[in-house]
Amino acid sequence: MTNDDVLTAISAPLTWLGSPAHARWLESHTDDLIAFASGSAIDAGFGYLTGDGEVRGGESALDGEAELWITCRMIHSYSLGVLLGRPGCAVLVDHGIAALEQTFADHASGGWFSKVTPTGPTAEIKEAYAHAFVLLATSSATLAGRPGAALLLDQAKRVHSERFWNEAEGMAVESWNADFTQCEDYRGVNANMHTVESYLAVADATGEEIWRTRALRILGRVLGYAKDFNWRSPEHFTTSWEPLPDYNTDDRAHPFRPYGATIGHWFEWARLALHARAAVLAHGGSEGETAYLLDSAVALFEAGVREGWAVDGEDGFVYTVDFDGEPVVRDRMHWVVTEAIAAAAALSRATGEASYAGWYQTWWDYAQLTMLDGSGSWVHQLDPENHPADTVWPGKPDIYHAIQASLIPRLPLWPALASALKAG
Repeated sequence: MTNDDVLTAISAPLTWLGSPAHARWLESHTDDLIAFASGSAIDAGFGYLTGDGEVRGGESALDGEAELWITCRMIHSYSLGVLLGRPGCAVLVDHGIAALEQTFADHASGGWFSKVTPTGPTAEIKEAYAHAFVLLATSSATLAGRPGAALLLDQAKRVHSERFWNEAEGMAVESWNADFTQCEDYRGVNANMHTVESYLAVADATGEEIWRTRALRILGRVLGYAKDFNWRSPEHFTTSWEPLPDYNTDDRAHPFRPYGATIGHWFEWARLALHARAAVLAHGGSEGETAYLLDSAVALFEAGVREGWAVDGEDGFVYTVDFDGEPVVRDRMHWVVTEAIAAAAALSRATGEASYAGWYQTWWDYAQLTMLDGSGSWVHQLDPENHPADTVWPGKPDIYHAIQASLIPRLPLWPALASALKAG
């Protein structure tokens, strides 16, 4: 290296993305998360963790209730651990796969129950949100080579195609009763967002193009709604997909269906649009046909920064805003920060623009100072003054959002996470 090279390097703007030293820090954080949640297995699947990483309810919870979405998110997370070569993760994946096969599965009507104990279901509803995670979990476990995962993936694909995917609308329905005879009189984009994530993952894991095509149809429709609402993406809809802007006005901090527009989802949709764009380009698509995905990702990201970040005098993202952009629930959720970090990394990779790398560093600094608590994981909720709170998310249900934020900056936009790790 010449003197000129040294001077050029010193004078260049600092960026963590692509830095080997920062990548090592991210890898260490991945391992901290894996270790933190390693005691989450219970008889029925995976349990809801307390703030210190114990299963909620203590020893009495070990044979207690497990939720499908948590169990599947943990299967996915530990499948990533297997693909990273982390000892002990395979045992946890196999435990989760057994729970899907034996405890959660409805052998009479198909699909998987939402909540179970070792002796049977405690909530028989069949939810698109949780079933999206069944697809994600089983596709990741299949790539990790775990026994039984491929068969479960085939079953999950069939259930999605027959029960949740609506071909005419190009969207997923919300939920069914146990025997799939009554569909809920509600449509939501949260479930569809995770359906996009899982469909993109399944397309990469199986090579079946239909899943990517479906993901793109959902994206096209939801991004259109977001644009119509000045990028304050509506969450709640009628069965004919008419927006319901006043939905849950009496339960504004609902953990899954809050009133108004959810800042974190704008970042999540932005990232998914970029993953989908990268997949289309990798399969011969053109910049022109994917321009709407990049443009929408940029617009959603900018709206999230403008209306979500430090808008009330304190650092952090407010949880929700109304359709004039005014904060509604001002508590800070950890998953919003993880998705903002991931979206910034994705946009930096897609565009090369320095501003995204700057936001990426700002939000990791914020997370380190306020949410990373020294236990290897994140405080899941802070109040508007950035003090720990638990009104929406008590404890630490799982590590899914955080572990993905530790991996996305180190991986390409395509293929999906598990496929990228499998490919080395």
